[in-house]
Amino acid sequence: MAGKFDISGLDDVIHGRVRLGIVAYLASAEVADFTELKDLLDVTQGNLSVHLRKLEEAGYVAIDKSFVGRKPLTRVRLTETGRAAFAGYLRAMGQLVEQAGGGP
Repeated sequence: MAGKFDISGLDDVIHGRVRLGIVAYLASAEVADFTELKDLLDVTQGNLSVHLRKLEEAGYVAIDKSFVGRKPLTRVRLTETGRAAFAGYLRAMGQLVEQAGGGP
């Protein structure tokens, strides 16, 4: 049984709590602004910025910065690469649950 236990499918970029929250939310919301994500995930601006940068570097999110009047607006969306990575992550988590004996 121990030989079948496999965590290699877990994407380290997504696996962090905040990054998982970002990706999971964007998978259904399509797009979110920075403040919306900050409030939803209950994180600081700096913390959210670091996590978004990591996701952006991996190609999982696209970030669009603009202005509404004189106020900056940062909008984030999941890319196709990010969507595929999240689907793979969910499959890997499902397999782990089954391997641990917690499946349906």
